[in-house]
Amino acid sequence: MGPSQNLLKVVFAGSPDFAATILSALQDSAFPCGLVLSQPDRPRGRGRRLAQSPVKKLALELGLPVAQPTSLKDRAAAQELEDFEPDVLVVAAYGLLLPQYILDIPTLGCLNVHASLLPRWRGAAPIERAVMAGDTETGIAIMRMEKGLDTGPVFASKSVAIDGFENILQLENQLALNGAQLLIDVLNQLIQEPALQPSEQLENGVTYAHKLDTADRIIDWRLGVKAIERQIWALNRRMPAITYVEGVQVQILDACLAPMPVKPALTGCPGRQLPAGKKSLLVECGDGVLAINELKINRGKGLPMDSAAAKNGYPDLFNEERVFFPTSGQTPS
Repeated sequence: MGPSQNLLKVVFAGSPDFAATILSALQDSAFPCGLVLSQPDRPRGRGRRLAQSPVKKLALELGLPVAQPTSLKDRAAAQELEDFEPDVLVVAAYGLLLPQYILDIPTLGCLNVHASLLPRWRGAAPIERAVMAGDTETGIAIMRMEKGLDTGPVFASKSVAIDGFENILQLENQLALNGAQLLIDVLNQLIQEPALQPSEQLENGVTYAHKLDTADRIIDWRLGVKAIERQIWALNRRMPAITYVEGVQVQILDACLAPMPVKPALTGCPGRQLPAGKKSLLVECGDGVLAINELKINRGKGLPMDSAAAKNGYPDLFNEERVFFPTSGQTPS
């Protein structure tokens, strides 16, 4: 835990695992939080039971008070924050917009731990958008918040190469760890004389990481292999990429460019399953062949399975006569 005498009065606002990693690091630093804001409990899972956010769970374990306003438009919703009189409000993937009156409460402002190298990928889904766009690197930025969407000046940033991570959760965790350390470094410099000053973002290179939706999940087999592989990798843990065969939804959890020795001839029909033996599942794309390694279908228990299990258990769906389509109603012409 942090020292007995806090250097700053810090409030933390966040919701997912990414934010919980940062909160945990803050509590073990010289800047522990005295109040936590998190999204309201949401119904999740098949039973639709109310579930706490990872940040709320951690805050309760740490014995921290938690506020969960549904919106911050009403000033009364932030009464606990105002009463706390913070020096700094740290925000990491909170999920609620902060109106100007909130930004004005902390004496040293609001700091956002943002998972991109600003000004690239401002917005809600910077990690996934960077991967899907084919960026070779992403990073973390500590920004002073202002009214615009991630437009504020940046105190510090650190880049991370995207290659080398097994899945997007590993990349996200590394970004969170980097963000926590960078945040603590910035907070240390804010209490020095002279205090650290942020730099305005460049006007060139602005892109927006729009919130992911159902359309982002649908695989267009006419695209190139690498683009489809990036889409699957970016989405595989939370909202997997989807396709349909014989009207059955298939979630693709892991796939890669098919190795050269096993690549069959293309047929000119993107989405068609190609001859691949009993253990492999190969699909034709716009410019090559994708090997599907792990998937989940909307049948039975709906559990993840490898390609061999899928072909053995559902030969009516996974054979070289079948074609994957973006929607359930399509059939081969």
